[in-house]
Amino acid sequence: MGTNSGLYALTEEHEAIRAAVRDIAEREIAPYAAEVDAESRYPIEAQKALTAAGFHATHIPEAYGGEGADALATCIVIEEVARVDMSASLIPAVNKLGSMPVILSASEDLKQKVLAPIAAGEAMISYGLSEREAGSDAAAMKTRARLEGDSWVLNGTKAWITNSGVSEWYTVMAVTDPGKGANGISAFAVHRDDPGFAVGPKERKMGIKGSPTRELYFTDCTIPADRIIGAPGTGFKTALRTLDFTRPTIGAQAVGVAQGALDASVAYVKERKQFGKAVSEFQGVQFVLADMEMKIQAARHLVYVAAAAGEQGRSDVTRVSASAKAFASDVAMQVTTDAVQLFGGAGYTQDFPVERMMRDAKITQIYEGTNQVQRMVIARSLLR
Repeated sequence: MGTNSGLYALTEEHEAIRAAVRDIAEREIAPYAAEVDAESRYPIEAQKALTAAGFHATHIPEAYGGEGADALATCIVIEEVARVDMSASLIPAVNKLGSMPVILSASEDLKQKVLAPIAAGEAMISYGLSEREAGSDAAAMKTRARLEGDSWVLNGTKAWITNSGVSEWYTVMAVTDPGKGANGISAFAVHRDDPGFAVGPKERKMGIKGSPTRELYFTDCTIPADRIIGAPGTGFKTALRTLDFTRPTIGAQAVGVAQGALDASVAYVKERKQFGKAVSEFQGVQFVLADMEMKIQAARHLVYVAAAAGEQGRSDVTRVSASAKAFASDVAMQVTTDAVQLFGGAGYTQDFPVERMMRDAKITQIYEGTNQVQRMVIARSLLR
């Protein structure tokens, strides 16, 4: 444990980023959030606004035309967008998820090819790890890739791929040596124009309806040999390392949606009258609000610690990232559920944003590793 272990510092720059993103979110994202959800349509207004301000992929290094922002800055961007629309927060979050394997393991040529257009806002990138029968047990994947001359040929199907169909690039994990288990999995950069690549229909989901989720189909999908990310057989290790850096971004989404629900609740209970006084004057209501606030604060600090752990290369990054993701997402589900309760019957209608926030919050307990898997990760780390 180094001297700065467990610590992070919010700089003036971080606070300026928060203020700038909050302004964009309030003006250019929030007004469309209900419509995006109701129509299950992609939040194009959010993408345009975030891209114009350079907040769509702040994590990409300056060498590739990116902002080179630290992990804390990226979490703040995602948190502030999620506060008004969690679907829209998946634009910066999935750009990080999809591109981290490239940043961590790809050749310099491949980094330039993939990262530069994302940094410029000309392309987005998604992440293809899960399959229908290989979710928590991702190493059981069936998608295959074989080397034929100077091409890799991919066959198989990936499931539940966030922002698929709108992304140009896809980081895809596939088995290259079936006899080696997890050590026989490699990572590839696939472009949507590659022959033999297709996306399926949109899933009909409980929440994050503005973010399309589809299957990816590879039918003798042929890509140049130099599109492999890292050496053959290192794909699964890269996938796990990626999650150390991206689980805090799911925690940030969770903190953001929880904060949005608390803010809406505070405003509502001050206005709503029952028994001749504002609902906010009842101590039972005040205690619910206090619990929401405490949980959100604790979750936010843990998420920021996890973001800093990745930057600092700390040895406990896997454990603290899993802790942040699981804790913050459990908090988001508790807080958004309490928010609906505080709104009463109105909370169950689509006239107010808290029912959407509750539906959106649920996915944070599931994707990038279910919270049961996070607890396994944490426990294994403790018992090692």
